[in-house]
Amino acid sequence: MTDISAGGSFARPKQSILTASAKMKRRNAAEKRFRAYGLVAIAIALITLAVMLFTILRDGVSAFHQATISFPMELSAETLDPKGNRDPAEMAKVTTVGYQKVLSRALLAHLEAQGITQEGVSDKEVGELISKDAAGQLRAQVLADPELIGTTIDATVLAAGRVDGFLKGRVTYQTAERDNQISPDQLRLVEQLQAAGIVTSSFNWTFFTNPDASDQRPEAAGLGVALLGSIYMMVMVALMCVPVGVAASIYLEEFAPKNRWTDAIEVNISNLAAVPSIVFGILGLAIFINFAGLPQSSSLVGALVISLMTLPTIIIATRASIRAVPPSIRDAALGVGASKMQTVFHHVLPLAMPGILTGTILGLASALGETAPLLLIGMVAFVDNYPSAPPEGVLDPATALPVQVYSWASRADPAFIERSNGAIIVLLVFLVAMNVAAILLRRRFERRW
Repeated sequence: MTDISAGGSFARPKQSILTASAKMKRRNAAEKRFRAYGLVAIAIALITLAVMLFTILRDGVSAFHQATISFPMELSAETLDPKGNRDPAEMAKVTTVGYQKVLSRALLAHLEAQGITQEGVSDKEVGELISKDAAGQLRAQVLADPELIGTTIDATVLAAGRVDGFLKGRVTYQTAERDNQISPDQLRLVEQLQAAGIVTSSFNWTFFTNPDASDQRPEAAGLGVALLGSIYMMVMVALMCVPVGVAASIYLEEFAPKNRWTDAIEVNISNLAAVPSIVFGILGLAIFINFAGLPQSSSLVGALVISLMTLPTIIIATRASIRAVPPSIRDAALGVGASKMQTVFHHVLPLAMPGILTGTILGLASALGETAPLLLIGMVAFVDNYPSAPPEGVLDPATALPVQVYSWASRADPAFIERSNGAIIVLLVFLVAMNVAAILLRRRFERRW
């Protein structure tokens, strides 16, 4: 007999379940506050990201445009080839100073022909509107083709950094009054040249191809060496890290016995992934440069250091992807007679491949933005020569995109700050492209079960 049959009854609730109690109201209020905190945190993060991107784009987009000066120029044989032999060895004795004079005289002659004058601007100051890099470019062009001497060519050369800054709004008449590199009268002359179409601004392709430049030629500085050095490094990092990382992950997850040694290895891999990147730079300086004697500031040393730093990340991501494959896949394969090796390579790895590819690409993208370890191995040095083609080129001095950003940002001229922001935009484009590739590969190879 139960209590009900004995005439008992259930206890009636003191309050209807349709009416929220004070405790329920407090719980609902706490949940709403938590959601509000999350929305506020997301909003702050998005606002911070938007401000950062806006600042970088505002200060860096102008780096992709460059002021140039166009005018006809006679390549006088009296100045460039006094003996008239057209011998490149003899012509090489004419320095960039001589070519700078040719440029200045040609510009002055063109201004006179156009009837453009500006009171207070001397002939020397007119020549200063031309970039100091133009003389070197013209000299290389003439030495490569001596038949140009004696002819008149339509020259388009880089304008000086202050002229470029004036067209971009970075240099004003007020700042020119306190600047020893440009004067207000020169800026007025630039306005006349711009109105006449002699000074123009166009897309700066040389920003991607030129090497770094000295502090006297910021308008000629480019990312050519940094881009090539980054490509060299990332290719070598991928070749060194991916096979080793995937193989180590397969062994530790599928074949290694579970004992204290493998536990110690797993703990050390996790610890290495948390080590600050500058520690790997110190390790690379001590082992690869001081002990092994590899050349400082080379792409090979940079790749070795970055590989040591990236390898734990790839191993952890690959193991997580392999572990995510359901055990039933392994049991089914073993149940129909497949060996352990066949089970891993025919069933587990194909299913884990999306995660492996994603983790690998994200690890390489993170390595692309590392700066601290590269600074310690000397890649911050001024490099204005392109490295040779592989395999010899990996031992030549080089630099990388993040290091180039640091180098330009540490210089005083505002033109280098502009180029630093432009280099950040290029680096962000690379990182976004690698992240998008990781997402697409994951969706392409992902299988659901």
